[in-house]
Amino acid sequence: MTTPDGLPPLREVIAELCLAAKKSLGQNFLLDLNLTRRIACAAGPLEGVNVVEVGPGPGGLTRALLLEGAPRVVAIEKDQRCLLALATIAAAYPGRLEIISADAREADWHGLALPAPARIVANLPYSVGTHLLIGWLKTEPWPPWFDQLVLMFQREVAERIVAKPRTKDYGRLAVLAQWRTRPRLLFTVPASAFTPRPKVDSALVELVPKEMPEPRCGVEALERVTAAAFGQRRKMLRSSLRKLTPNSGALLASLGIDPSARAEELAVSDFCRLAAALTR
Repeated sequence: MTTPDGLPPLREVIAELCLAAKKSLGQNFLLDLNLTRRIACAAGPLEGVNVVEVGPGPGGLTRALLLEGAPRVVAIEKDQRCLLALATIAAAYPGRLEIISADAREADWHGLALPAPARIVANLPYSVGTHLLIGWLKTEPWPPWFDQLVLMFQREVAERIVAKPRTKDYGRLAVLAQWRTRPRLLFTVPASAFTPRPKVDSALVELVPKEMPEPRCGVEALERVTAAAFGQRRKMLRSSLRKLTPNSGALLASLGIDPSARAEELAVSDFCRLAAALTR
């Protein structure tokens, strides 16, 4: 039996290579080519786009990206056991798949030197998804080297990325993501679609970088402000921000922000104005 790309079904590949997913690596494989093609299509159109994929595993999404027209895919995989499966895909698509055996947390993204447009598309390992996203959102200089992020997360993480003020999911991740990009939740994927089946559903999120995020502020300063504010989210801001400035109440009032407000009540723009004011 073959699939639309002429390669064996992924389930057979995994069985032949004994590729049991490792919990320590946060692995949950997507075996349904229809689903991986849906993800690839959501990241498209891919003609002329250089795609970076993190944690491809045995290559389910990799195959879909190539099948849907990506002229070049750079796949970064830490698990040595998966390299043979990826090499088979590379042989089926000569010159279109580059495999990098490395930990994505230590990758030199600028060193990839990909010509524009470049796009990151990945079913991220649960254990490192948030860490990688924050690193990409902190890319300097900005606008970044990628034109779009299309990423699979645990559903709860996805909801934190797109959360609005005055909701329980609104926090540091939402502020950073919504300041520098326009994120939106594309669709959810049930736990039953993965092997092995995780305890939670997942969701695909698209993040499109803003060319000039406003209000202007430093990303490190924004991180300090949100860490202080959401680190004690039940406290009033004049208390939670006191570790950053002894005159927190006066600073907040000067910016038109109620000193007795709590972190979840502030808009993304308020945090940016605070970060800029503290830097000055």
